[in-house]
Amino acid sequence: MHMRTKKWARPELQACPFFINSIKGPDSEPDILKGTWRKRFADPGKPLHLEMGCGKAVSTAKMIADNPGVNYVAADLSADVLGVARRNIVAACGEEPGNVQILLADICFVDKLFGPEDAPERIYIHFCNPWTEHLRHEKRRLTHPRQLMQYRSFLKEGGEIWFKTDDDTLFDESLVYFDLCGFEPVTIGRNLHADGFSPNYVSEHEEKYMAQGVPIKYGVFRMKPETPDFDPTRYRIRMNARD
Repeated sequence: MHMRTKKWARPELQACPFFINSIKGPDSEPDILKGTWRKRFADPGKPLHLEMGCGKAVSTAKMIADNPGVNYVAADLSADVLGVARRNIVAACGEEPGNVQILLADICFVDKLFGPEDAPERIYIHFCNPWTEHLRHEKRRLTHPRQLMQYRSFLKEGGEIWFKTDDDTLFDESLVYFDLCGFEPVTIGRNLHADGFSPNYVSEHEEKYMAQGVPIKYGVFRMKPETPDFDPTRYRIRMNARD
């Protein structure tokens, strides 16, 4: 997500008691995060959910407010975006919500930040960049096998990935990715709102596509216990011939 620089964002984040910076800088702490996430919440026994690319947290804030019995980590790469996310979360949940941490991170390397001890029960991947322009870009997708195999390294046994997208190509190819990486579909569909899937928290992106009449593709995928035996770094999909 691209956003104009917000000079207030970094100071507000640094003063925020539930903000964590894993990117290099004077306030970063990437080396001490792995294996510590549950301990960072007042009640470490609650289910732990991780959102990959929370953006402005329009939907995230509602989800956090509605589910005080779940601990959330909302991650994004942009401090400017997370500054807005923090304000949205505070507006929905108060100044110091006890069940959320917002994380500044390059989530392409999320396995450096989460380990088996963290064991989140659920990962959300909603409206990520589809990277459909060139085949060589597919490895940047948050659903690419090299990413899914990272998630397997720390997701709780039987844990789930909740996925939403407006993009048909990303959805179709992601179905192949999930299967290859040992994730079985619990539910999948090509028109989330017509299907009445619930619970569903509508993000800013989703509102835009709804207004345009674009059906939202979605799926819930559960991790199988058997780890697939293949090298995801060498994998390239062959479903579609794109340059």
